[in-house]
Amino acid sequence: MPLQGGMDIVLGRIAVGAAVVLGLLQAACSPVGVAAGAGATAGVAAAQDRGISGAIADSDIRVQINHLWLQEDEEMYRKVSLQVQEGRVLVTGVVPSEEMRSDAVRLAWQADGVKEVINEVEVSKGGGIEDFARDTWISAQLKSKLLFDGDVSSINYSVETVNGVIYLLGVAQTQAELDRVLNHARNLAHVRKVVSYVRVKNAAEAGAAPGEGTT
Repeated sequence: MPLQGGMDIVLGRIAVGAAVVLGLLQAACSPVGVAAGAGATAGVAAAQDRGISGAIADSDIRVQINHLWLQEDEEMYRKVSLQVQEGRVLVTGVVPSEEMRSDAVRLAWQADGVKEVINEVEVSKGGGIEDFARDTWISAQLKSKLLFDGDVSSINYSVETVNGVIYLLGVAQTQAELDRVLNHARNLAHVRKVVSYVRVKNAAEAGAAPGEGTT
């Protein structure tokens, strides 16, 4: 992809991020006259455990890291993805070298507001459009199952799939809810492994370590 194409992509992402943040700010600060889209965005953020201020902070972290990656290396920017929840950054993707893997994590730590960086980037020469399509299908299937499960607060979960491995980040209301999420993930076709970095809400409030596990 030429550099101009990469710039167009990141500018588009930054614009989307800015629109989300602006919508959240408008919804939080203006008592009347908020556009329906901004109101809906704020409603989603308010329903999440992290709240509106947390959603704004996480959006800002995402924009910062994407910008740092593109400045460093366009290929890194295209091959590495991130999820952000409560200042915790999960970095995933497949890169061609250990150096690029280390640089992606190092740059993620440079963003203001980052509390933790979880490195799940793979080093491999493989991967292609077929793998990408399969991973996209897996993520879409899991998100749909969580959305329609009345015992799961799906809004608090982020899902990323890389080479058949599902990575989960977010906040579970209870251990039972997290178990349901993990079962949904495990039972999908083409899933090789499920890696959870989901916090259980009561444990998080008590200051315990986040629930981490590979299944």
